[in-house]
Amino acid sequence: RWANRRVPARGLRASPRARIAMPSWVIDRYGSNEVLRFTREMMFPIIHFPNEVIIKVHAASLNPIDLSMRSGYGATALNMKRDPLKLKAGETEFPLTLGRDVSGVVMECGLGVSYFKPGDEVWAAIPPWKQGTLSEFVVASGNEVSFKPKCLSHTEAAALPYVGLTAWSALHQVGGLNQSNCSGKRILILGASGGVGTFAIQLMKAWDAHVTAVCSPDASALVKKLGADDVIDYKSGNLEEQLKTLPLFDFILDNVGGSTEKWALHLLKKWSGATYVTLVTPFLINMDKLGVADGMLQTGVTVGSKTLKHLLKGVHYRWAFFMPSGPSLDEIAELVDSGKIQPVIDEVFPFSDVPEAFLKLEGGHARGKTVINVITRQ
Repeated sequence: RWANRRVPARGLRASPRARIAMPSWVIDRYGSNEVLRFTREMMFPIIHFPNEVIIKVHAASLNPIDLSMRSGYGATALNMKRDPLKLKAGETEFPLTLGRDVSGVVMECGLGVSYFKPGDEVWAAIPPWKQGTLSEFVVASGNEVSFKPKCLSHTEAAALPYVGLTAWSALHQVGGLNQSNCSGKRILILGASGGVGTFAIQLMKAWDAHVTAVCSPDASALVKKLGADDVIDYKSGNLEEQLKTLPLFDFILDNVGGSTEKWALHLLKKWSGATYVTLVTPFLINMDKLGVADGMLQTGVTVGSKTLKHLLKGVHYRWAFFMPSGPSLDEIAELVDSGKIQPVIDEVFPFSDVPEAFLKLEGGHARGKTVINVITRQ
C-alpha cells in the first residue's frame, strides 16, 4: 500500500491547510463567569500520537463539570493526569478550553487510525484532562470517538455523549445492568431530570426495567414522557417517607449525593445483589484539599470502609465516574438510531454567547442540556 507513497512527517501535522490558530473560548485562571475569554489565537490542535484524530466541532454542550472546572474544582488531579511526571516544570494548564461534548466532522487522522477517515461525522466526550470542545477544532483519541447517530443533527448529538457515558458507566460498567438482566427490576433514579438522569431513565426503559424517578414537580411531565413508571416529587413532603411506601428496589442511581446515602440504601432489597451507585464522590475534593498522595489514601479508606459496611448489611455500595469510550458510544448510537433514546435539550446558544450559556447552566433547574452551536448551520 505504501510502496510508492511517501509518508508525511508527523512531527506537527499533515493538514492540507496549514493552521496555527483558531477561535476558542478559554480561561486563563479559575473563577466565576468573568474568567471566560474569547480568542482567535488559540493554538491549533496537534496530532501527537498515531491513534488521534482532529475533529472540526459543529456543536458542543455544557455539563456541570464545566462549571466546576471553571472554578478550579479537581485541578490537582487533572493536572497530575495532564503531566504525571511533572516534565513541564513551570508550565500551567492555561489557557484552558472547557467543554466535553462534541459532534462534528473528522478533519485529519493519525497514521494509526483505520476506523475513521476525513469527512466522517462523529461524536465524542473528551476527558476533562484534555483541551475541550468550545473551539473550532479539537483533538481526540480514536478510541474516544464514535460515528454520530444517523438520525440526529450535530446539535442534537452534542447533547448526549458525556451524560450518556456517565450513566453507562454507573448503570452498566459499575452497576452490572444490561439488556438481559433488567427485565422486571425496580430501579430508583435520584435526580432524574438532569442530563444523566434523563438518559438513565431511557436506558433502563430500553432494557425493560421498572423506573421510579425522583424530581421536582415542574419536571414530572418530562420524566413521564421519557418513560418513568413512577414519579416522586421531592418537594411534596419527606422524600424518604414517600419512598418507604413503595416496594424495595434492586438498584439505586444517586445523582444528588449529600445526605441522601444516609437513608437511600435502606430502600434496597437485602441479600439479593441489590446495588447503590453514586456519582457524587469526594475523590477530586480530597486531592484538592490533601494533595495527590494523601487525597488518594483518604479516598481509598472512605470507599473501602463504606463498601464493607454496606456489604455486611446485605447490599452493594459503589462509586461511578465518567469514562470516555468510543465503543460504548457505538452501543449508545444504536439505541438512539433505533428510537429508544433521544436527546433532551433545554436551550441552544450560538458560539458567540458561550458566557450566557454558562450563566444558564449556573442558574440550575434546566430541563435537558445546554447546547452550543459552533457552526451556525446544523
